[in-house]
Amino acid sequence: MLRYVIVGSGYRSLYYGRIAARYPELFQALYLCRSAEKAALVEGKTSVKAVTGAEEALSFKPDFAVIAVDKGHVFKVARQWLEYGVPVLTETPAGDSLIELDALWLLYEKGARISCCEQYFRYPILAAGLKAVSDGLIGTPQSAYCSMLHDYHAASILRKALCIQPGEGFTITGLRSRETLLQSDSRQGAILDGSTRTYDHDQAIISFASGKTAIYDFNAVQYRTFLRSRHLCVRGERGEWSDTFLLCAGSDDQPERRMLTPEIPEAYRCLDTQALRDRRRYWSAELSPDTVQDEFAIASILLDMGAYLAGGPSPYDIRDALEDAYFYLLLQEACASGKTVYSESRLWHGKS
Repeated sequence: MLRYVIVGSGYRSLYYGRIAARYPELFQALYLCRSAEKAALVEGKTSVKAVTGAEEALSFKPDFAVIAVDKGHVFKVARQWLEYGVPVLTETPAGDSLIELDALWLLYEKGARISCCEQYFRYPILAAGLKAVSDGLIGTPQSAYCSMLHDYHAASILRKALCIQPGEGFTITGLRSRETLLQSDSRQGAILDGSTRTYDHDQAIISFASGKTAIYDFNAVQYRTFLRSRHLCVRGERGEWSDTFLLCAGSDDQPERRMLTPEIPEAYRCLDTQALRDRRRYWSAELSPDTVQDEFAIASILLDMGAYLAGGPSPYDIRDALEDAYFYLLLQEACASGKTVYSESRLWHGKS
């Protein structure tokens, strides 16, 4: 059984508590919160015990700490727990500045055990699409369009879909506009009062040194609305992965159309639930991030932390986590300025 401390009490931290409560045979968790009020709140929502002191959290003897604080404090809190001698699994992004990303790499080089909970590539339907690409069903991926995920999450999926490795140079030309939309959904449920909100709409063209390209097109409301769809398309010389469909040429070069089938890898069957089975059974053609898939993907990363701590591979390599965060910083700069920004060599590039 894996034991972990959850540092934080916000929305994302609740995933880790619910997962521990759902799989008591696999995980045991403890929250570390800043106040008694926050501790009582997360206990009530997850049934996982919460404390307010680091000493009490350390006496729990965690195998690792989940750093689930706001992104501006992830690095600082992660470094603190590494100084305690506890491996960390950070929320995304792993750092919020170039100084933090470089410092995190230096800590890793000195032997710190650090992984990052980037979960979207483990969504069953996205994993099926990524496998189709890696199996060569669309040929060599050449371009991609992502209007589904934001910032570092989009970077992770785009780089995996296009087979881009950390260290490959890229440029980003960005544009930011404002978009008003009728409210329809939220974390608290449907909003049907006719109110509207205005959001930033970021668009960018990414050009990689290999000649591959990507288009980023995202408005933050896309995560929670009934009035905007989400899309992902990856194109190669033998076809394309389009949302939940694969258009490709078969072995006889004849065109085929396949619906991607979301499956749970055998290694993670112990995490399967009725809610996840229902999600797969009634799959639709629309891509839609949801809590059921989020919890499965995060649980699979938590499960893999056991192998990582025993000397195996990281659930998400630190180089990828750093590259995602670096991409995010440049993307935000490009969209805010409307200019083209250029990547540069970083400390973690070219390392083995």
